[in-house]
Amino acid sequence: MNTGRLSKEARQGLITVSPALTYALILLAAPLLTIILFSFWTQNFLTIDRTFTTANYAEALSDPLYRALMLRSLRIASFVTAATVILAFPIAYFISFHVRPDKKALWLFLITIPFWTSYLIRIFLWRVILAYDGPVNGTLLGLGIIEEPLSFILYNANSVIITLAHAFAPFAILPIFVSLEKIDRSLLEAARDLGEATAMTFFRVTLPLAMPGVLAAILIVFIPTVGDYVTPRLVGGSGGTMIANMIYVQIFDLSNRPMGATLAVLAMLTVTITLAWFILHIRFWVHLSDRVGGGVAGLALAALAALVDIAIVRWVFVHGPDWFGPAGSLGVLAAIMGGGAILIAIFLPKGRWGI
Repeated sequence: MNTGRLSKEARQGLITVSPALTYALILLAAPLLTIILFSFWTQNFLTIDRTFTTANYAEALSDPLYRALMLRSLRIASFVTAATVILAFPIAYFISFHVRPDKKALWLFLITIPFWTSYLIRIFLWRVILAYDGPVNGTLLGLGIIEEPLSFILYNANSVIITLAHAFAPFAILPIFVSLEKIDRSLLEAARDLGEATAMTFFRVTLPLAMPGVLAAILIVFIPTVGDYVTPRLVGGSGGTMIANMIYVQIFDLSNRPMGATLAVLAMLTVTITLAWFILHIRFWVHLSDRVGGGVAGLALAALAALVDIAIVRWVFVHGPDWFGPAGSLGVLAAIMGGGAILIAIFLPKGRWGI
């Protein structure tokens, strides 16, 4: 009798979620499968040759231009994510710990004000602000800080980083704030009662408990910035072109939809592998920090390990084809990133940071 009742509830639940599930499959899964399918075809002038081939992937992985654009996209997205999260954390911390409870809603409301205007309008505003004769250069010239306008803040990667960091700041503040709000304040009081300094209480209690929000902010910012198209197009110039701009060129300017689809698939795979590698290596870096007792020495060791790991991966990505060939460099890169991540996942359990 209970089984029948459960089956009826299951059917009702399936009926309830089926419209949303069907909607997601049609608008998300179907286009994704179409892109993957297109990547194995080739463009034959104005027609699509549907013969299965991996030639597009071979060309995309061996062409230094595509590799350079993908590396630049990862680098810009990394800088944007780091700047956004580092600047967002103090704001979220201030609202959570130093603003009266009845005023927190007002502060969160003010944070969402940038969303009241179009994303495109905000990009154009930054284009005006960072212009050769814009407010930034005008103010610095007026104060006598510089003798001629700065040329490195517009139409390059720097302008893309500044614009994207401003655009995605609320996306980083909100998840960090939610994570900080969940922290039991009695834990902080216990740490202070035991004689822990304010700074060490933050690093040993507050930051580890807030790490889920920090990771959520990293994911929310990093994933869309890698594939951003509008900002590099309007303020990036030739030095700020990213992989999404090349995908647009392949599909619309060169009418090579299979190659554009191939670059899109490779971009998605690259982002997935990079994030998995990064999150698991955070666990390894935190483990190293804890082995030496944390504190300044632990942070220094973790930072050194992070720099070494990132430098190795970057060297293989950039110089690997010259040493190992296109296919060999991918094998070496997969062994380093995938193998290391698997070993960390197997032998290092989640620590006190929840990673």
